[in-house]
Amino acid sequence: MGIRVFHRDKPDQMLPMIASDARLIVWPGTGSETANMNYVHMQPGEENVPHNHPISEDTIFVLSGKGTIADITNDTVLEFEAGQVIHVPPGVYHQVRGDRGTEIVSVGGPSPADKALLRAAGVLPEE
Repeated sequence: MGIRVFHRDKPDQMLPMIASDARLIVWPGTGSETANMNYVHMQPGEENVPHNHPISEDTIFVLSGKGTIADITNDTVLEFEAGQVIHVPPGVYHQVRGDRGTEIVSVGGPSPADKALLRAAGVLPEE
């Protein structure tokens, strides 16, 4: 397989546990072995399902908006805004929240791709 180009407006799959508009752009379902890149457009008041990535680091670049991220494992809530990067270590339960009155647009995702979560979400077949 050679180089491929993907577009955020033509995702292969959506991941509603993250947001009503969470698009899987590059992920194992597109042939990636370890890479994962999501595009997420979260509405004000929306929040994702609390989750963790047991062996993956989750890195999220905030393109626009502001919100909070709950570090459930460590009982902390941190504010973020456009231009900042959120880094979640492996195993930390977390939840992104659109609770500061704006839409949030971000890109990123767990690395390596969290195949167990993708299978549990029904978007990646069992091996």
